Amino acid sequence: MKKSLLLLAVIGTVGISQGDETKNPLENLKEELKKHITVINQKSPEFLLGKETHPNLKIRAFDNPDMYIKLGIRLQGTFENYKKDYADPTKEDINTWDAYLRRTRFEISAGFSKHVSFTMDIRNDKANYQDKGEQKFNVGDAYLKIKKPFEKYGSLINFKLYRGKIDVSRTETVKSAYVIHYDRPHVADEAAQFISHNRRATNAQIYGNWHKKVHYQLAFGDAVYSGKFKDAKSYKDLKSKGGKIIEQDYFYGGKVFISPFKGWEETKRTETYFGKGKHFEVGIGYWKVPKIKYEDPSNNIHEIDRTLINYEMSAHYKGFFVQAEYFDFDGVIKDWTSNEVGKSKGWYITGEYVIPQAYYLAPFVRYEKWDRWDGVGDYELKSTIFGFNWYLRGNTTKLGLSYQQDDYGVDIGDYKIKRVKLTTQWFF
Repeated sequence: MKKSLLLLAVIGTVGISQGDETKNPLENLKEELKKHITVINQKSPEFLLGKETHPNLKIRAFDNPDMYIKLGIRLQGTFENYKKDYADPTKEDINTWDAYLRRTRFEISAGFSKHVSFTMDIRNDKANYQDKGEQKFNVGDAYLKIKKPFEKYGSLINFKLYRGKIDVSRTETVKSAYVIHYDRPHVADEAAQFISHNRRATNAQIYGNWHKKVHYQLAFGDAVYSGKFKDAKSYKDLKSKGGKIIEQDYFYGGKVFISPFKGWEETKRTETYFGKGKHFEVGIGYWKVPKIKYEDPSNNIHEIDRTLINYEMSAHYKGFFVQAEYFDFDGVIKDWTSNEVGKSKGWYITGEYVIPQAYYLAPFVRYEKWDRWDGVGDYELKSTIFGFNWYLRGNTTKLGLSYQQDDYGVDIGDYKIKRVKLTTQWFF
């Protein structure tokens, strides 16, 4: 043991840095290691279980601090009571108890230089959800980031290549570890598939901000996937119905959002602020797929285009947070049996109030209304959620309890789904 301490002291004296000559060499080594291996967010509030961690454990190289490895995990567990109540008395209602891993992810990043890094994750989401079994692992994010390549322009110009999110929706762009409720709104989940598969099919992006006042993203890349290409009536995907996409163009488009008030700039895409600071922003996005040619379940060939317009607003002041979005879809298939093309519209609003004095207990609510087919008939989906989160260690460790009721219109099933969920998150 004494030999090991002596060796560390020698390393701290001659192999790491000059350090503070008034300190013991071992103390110099400890200080130097803190610069190269970090996980605790020192700016975090002090929660019941301590300070929140950064996303992932960061290990910097001693001989080149611009090079690093980041390792992390994201685990979200759910215990749920699920009820499906049909308006038709001849149909049998469903009442089931379910336990599943909503998200299971291993995350890794590598810094190659001052400007270039790569980030990816391996995921197995909804393992054991209802009757889906254990599922399979697949790649989620997998993007190369080129950050501030033109330093004189600051944060104005940056690039992402490969599997990075396109900003079709604020709540879909926010990291799932930072959302208030693990299941995002139905209408936002549709936006995530409407232009590009999982809003991150292989693409190229340029993005940045001007003094945190004006933010933008422009992108083009691979478009939709037949396994997520759904109609309004049955909400079944083309692939499962026996059809397929024959050919399609690249998607293209972008998002702009601004923080018009001085001192209220948005500095991070998140839904959790823990009672600190303030922000206000509004934005608009436009996304387009010029051509999608597909074969329907009856082997007929069709060609359509798709457009998504997204409006967003979010704000927080200390403990209070509110967020709302509106979606306008053009290029919606009404029913695979008719292949009539039209529009769909929807919106949601969500809010949370964090109470630091109550150990960061945070009640929240969300209301959603989505007309899956903008025309004759009742294609409306309404969803209401209320509950609370308990931030035991910020987003690193949190506990939640919620109640959700989804009401499906006559033409999209005519039933209600009710869920009571106990949720947990472990993330760093």
